[in-house]
Amino acid sequence: MFSKEIISKFNELETPFYYYDLNLLKKTLEELIKESSKRNYKIHYALKANSNDRILKLISDSGLGADCVSGNEITKAVSTGFKNDEIVFAGVGKSDKEIRTALEFNIACFNVESIQELEVINSISSGQNKIAPIAIRINPNVDANTHHYITTGLEENKFGINTWELSAIHEKLPSLKNINLIGLHFHIGSQITNLNVFKGLCIRINEIQKWFDEHNIQLKNINVGGGLGINYEDPDSELIPDFRSYFQIFKKFLELRHGQEVHFEIGRAIVGQCGSLLSRVLYVKEGINTNFAILDAGMTELIRPALYQSYHKIENLSKSDIVNPKSEFLRYDVVGPICESSDTFGKSILLPETTRGNLIAIRSVGAYGEVMSSNYNLREKIKFYYSDEI
Repeated sequence: MFSKEIISKFNELETPFYYYDLNLLKKTLEELIKESSKRNYKIHYALKANSNDRILKLISDSGLGADCVSGNEITKAVSTGFKNDEIVFAGVGKSDKEIRTALEFNIACFNVESIQELEVINSISSGQNKIAPIAIRINPNVDANTHHYITTGLEENKFGINTWELSAIHEKLPSLKNINLIGLHFHIGSQITNLNVFKGLCIRINEIQKWFDEHNIQLKNINVGGGLGINYEDPDSELIPDFRSYFQIFKKFLELRHGQEVHFEIGRAIVGQCGSLLSRVLYVKEGINTNFAILDAGMTELIRPALYQSYHKIENLSKSDIVNPKSEFLRYDVVGPICESSDTFGKSILLPETTRGNLIAIRSVGAYGEVMSSNYNLREKIKFYYSDEI
């Protein structure tokens, strides 16, 4: 992915830092918009994936809406150009302050996750003399077949309203004068690469829609959430996800009512491949079964591997001209400097013989990378650069 010219420029910069390929992001957005517009699907970018200001401005300029999970994300979305009436607000624990913020901005929809939340939004809306548009987030009990930390659609998860609670909601709705039910919301998990999972979601949505039909409840929006994964194993072979096949699943299997709109909340699939974490080797230590390549980046810069054992491709850019793994490659545990044993980017990674000062790239970190960084151990805030400025 990286040319000799860009590697030379990287070598002039202090590490660690994030590098964002804006050209790739633009191409990804173009493909996403081309395929979604064929079916008139509405796309909301999930700010939790990456809330870097310039990334957000580029995405908002493309015409996408925003999917927010906090009051601060709503404020950030508005300040970076997203239209208020294309912002949706999700989250299992919305505070009163966040609800008031969303109402003041006149957002498009609250994705509501409990009966009590319905009551709270209704009360706060009444105090502002407003009607809050809401979608009920239903837990469809569909297994996303992904890591259990990022699965959200099972009954054992904290997210959403279970189907057996729908009758209670139906009984309560007439008394809630300051909310307007406009749709249903679903989200079953993240990093889903088996598209048949989304077929299962469509079938479940079809079943749930029949309940609302039977109770004469008209719904404008069906929000199917996000979850489309990216290729972490071999990013260069699939820098842009297969949006065509993804959307085709919903076109084929989702049974819509007349006039219904389909909304998506996509994050990782938009920004995941455009980001890389650049770091240098501080030390190489010999171990019993493997060597240790100790980097100047750690879990404070990229927590995903420590948090849920995620895989990211790791490349030694200083030895990028070496292509024969049989003769010149060795195995390394690639680790960071943080005082935690979990501060590991990858174990037994095959790399060219690696030495102090080598430049390392950790790929596919545009989503849940910079946005989850911290200053644990009083680390400095991570720097970032864009492809058009170095």
